[in-house]
Amino acid sequence: MILGLDIGRHTIKLVSVEKTKEGFKILDAASRLVPDANRAYDPEKIDKPMWIMAIKELMRLQGINPKRVKNIVTGIGGVHASVKQITTLDMPTEELHSSMTLEARKHIPMDGTDAVIDFEIFGPNAREVDKIDVGLVACTKGILNHHLDLLKECGFKPGIVDVEPIAMTNTFSHAKDMPEDGLVVLLDIGAVSSGLVVWGHQQQYFTRDIQIGGHDFVKAVMDKKDLSYIDAQDLLQKEGLSAILSQSTSDHENAIGLAERTVFDNLVEDIRRSLRFYAKTTGQSFFLKILLSGGVAETPGLVDYIQSKLNVDTAIINPLESLAGIEELEVSNPSQYAIALGLAIRGGLS
Repeated sequence: MILGLDIGRHTIKLVSVEKTKEGFKILDAASRLVPDANRAYDPEKIDKPMWIMAIKELMRLQGINPKRVKNIVTGIGGVHASVKQITTLDMPTEELHSSMTLEARKHIPMDGTDAVIDFEIFGPNAREVDKIDVGLVACTKGILNHHLDLLKECGFKPGIVDVEPIAMTNTFSHAKDMPEDGLVVLLDIGAVSSGLVVWGHQQQYFTRDIQIGGHDFVKAVMDKKDLSYIDAQDLLQKEGLSAILSQSTSDHENAIGLAERTVFDNLVEDIRRSLRFYAKTTGQSFFLKILLSGGVAETPGLVDYIQSKLNVDTAIINPLESLAGIEELEVSNPSQYAIALGLAIRGGLS
């Protein structure tokens, strides 16, 4: 068994798989809230004891003994890690290892003395014959040690630690056939932030963390409707964007002033800025599709809103649908497992 464990600020998600000749077979997928479901969610009050309790309870409910898990893969969020594709001279692997610390200092805004660095060779650069494309990943020692300590306190022997943007990419590459041309935008909407990845065949890999998430959606409904957090959350799940946008859809209100912009306008604008930046720096702007994942991806009206504002085909990804064994499980809100599945896939590739 390979266990992918996505330790979110709001929800813990797990996906367990086994590797087969054809790919992967899913064994289990489950989630557990970190905060109390009957209280207002405050991300600033989520601490290590709450994570430990939630992880242990999820393992208990799924019949998993952490001490017996031999292959676990977890992830560090994009806000705590830097992921960047660089182009460098083709050289022997040993020399490449020694040069990556210097390259990291050039390309990643992080103190090199406190950085943990890893990399993956993507392949030859399409434009320069003597160069290769490399995915460079870094986080601080403090972040990594905190993450490993959390796992140990839950009873796990820590295994592979990946980063969430790479996990998202792994999920998509195994769930969908990658088009030969064009770019796909992956957007995983979490509780307090959203991870965006632009990815295409032999194209520049790009990722960015957007500081807007489901918690902001709920707060916007609270303010608009003067509701408690729990009531606003229920209304958002039932009515979706119409709970906020019902008075902002007429033609004469299309040019909304900055003070009247909604959280959904801000999310769309951040996506638009990211895609413009990508197009400006790479010269590539053929965005085929935006695929949403995460706990609030299924918010009613969100797909249509993003598609209409950005004029790019938008859909919710079901990362589990193509896996063998999925017909034997009952999984609600499958889009929330995109990162957990990507982590489990990483464990099968090592």
